[in-house]
Amino acid sequence: MRRMILGSMLALAVPGMLRAQETAADSAAAQKRAEALAKETQNPVGNLTTIPFQFNWTTGGGLGDQTQSLIFFQPVLPLAINKQWIVVSRTVVPMLSVPLPSGDRASGIADIQEQIYFTAAKPGKVIWGAGPIFSFPTATISVAVTGQFALGPAVVVLTMPGHWVIGGIVNNIWRIAGSSSTTAINAFFTQPFINYNLKRGWAISTAPIITANWNAPSGQQWTVPLGLGISKIALIGKQPVNLSMQYYHNVVHPDNAGADVVRMVFALLYPRK
Repeated sequence: MRRMILGSMLALAVPGMLRAQETAADSAAAQKRAEALAKETQNPVGNLTTIPFQFNWTTGGGLGDQTQSLIFFQPVLPLAINKQWIVVSRTVVPMLSVPLPSGDRASGIADIQEQIYFTAAKPGKVIWGAGPIFSFPTATISVAVTGQFALGPAVVVLTMPGHWVIGGIVNNIWRIAGSSSTTAINAFFTQPFINYNLKRGWAISTAPIITANWNAPSGQQWTVPLGLGISKIALIGKQPVNLSMQYYHNVVHPDNAGADVVRMVFALLYPRK
């Protein structure tokens, strides 16, 4: 009888123990996937399809009526050329809402950019990508109209040692055609980034967007922010997403630009199987 009771207890207990082990194993595997995906999303030329929406609010203090809103819709699509190379297409659609002196707001689309990076399909310790960047005169609001086509080179370099992802993006574009009645485009952009990845898809990061308008008057050319933020890989149903929030203070900026920037990102992720 005692053996029957013990046998019955084991028969009931073992499936539960196995389920607990499977749940723990599934949880550990999901954590590793989230941590790997976090690093993958931090690589601008990774083999990962993403659909990010980046929200930027720039203000001189407080999120009031004089806050400028800039939303970037920037889908990233990697395409294989052959076994050695892939090309990464990054389309940047800026949607702008600017306060006017009259108290009204001007809202619409600014010039759309297309960035194309050629990069190795099997990167080494140092990952890089290079290619052209195009700017098209698509602005629908007067404060952002250039009427010009622009072109320039773009470069990405990064490394991913341990928990870190460290690198930067650099480009410069010049007017090549279009309106001659507006100031010719000659714009510099760089975004250094440092990410430290924690467990469960969390990361601490800084990625300030540093820009220069070379045609602006002396002392009004540069915007240089300092700041940092956090990000998290999460699931909405079965859909992996990247969520992040950052704050930056522009230590250098033109007189007519705000000093404080709040940035939020929501990105749909489509990792390669």
